[in-house]
Amino acid sequence: MVLLAVMPKLGLAPAVDQAVRLVLVGGVVLAVSRPVLDLRVRSGIASVGIGVAVFLIWIGPDLLIPGWRESVLFSNDIVGRPESGFPEAGRTDPLAIVLRFIRAAVLVPVIEELFWRGWLPRVAIDPAFERIPLGTYTPFVFWITALLFASEHGSWWEVGLVAGVIYNWWMMRTRSLGDCILAHAVTNAGLSTYVLLSGKWQYW
Repeated sequence: MVLLAVMPKLGLAPAVDQAVRLVLVGGVVLAVSRPVLDLRVRSGIASVGIGVAVFLIWIGPDLLIPGWRESVLFSNDIVGRPESGFPEAGRTDPLAIVLRFIRAAVLVPVIEELFWRGWLPRVAIDPAFERIPLGTYTPFVFWITALLFASEHGSWWEVGLVAGVIYNWWMMRTRSLGDCILAHAVTNAGLSTYVLLSGKWQYW
């Protein structure tokens, strides 16, 4: 969150900006979360399928309904506007693009699944969250986590909500952080590839 606020003000070259974000955040994750970072995958094919499905859900409304994302529901002063956070100068810089892709497809899924599926639902049930097994279900925690996950995604809040529900459900089914990270990584890799092939930078 600090980097999101500070980095745009530093005026760094896009590749340097992406490298700093990747190294700093990745370093913190390794230093702090390594003891609980379980990347074992139990349902690999299904997790990939979940990731592909969420990717299609994410781009579906914009493909099927022209102007969908520009409606007042998704473009306003509360949720923001469907704009890219990736500067135009970086869009012609191969190194910046590669680093941005790695952040989206590798680092972000680890961070978000640690927080949204690994920590928040459990600490909401019991502050001593280590006692709560992964995937423990209570209706309130399930839905509040999905809603908060949706709010994090600004103009894409409605597909963010669907994604949050699906990822929460997948954690309940698999009780596996590794499977949720894999599904999320496939979704983000699909979105990143779509951005590069279509030029629809607003997804980045």
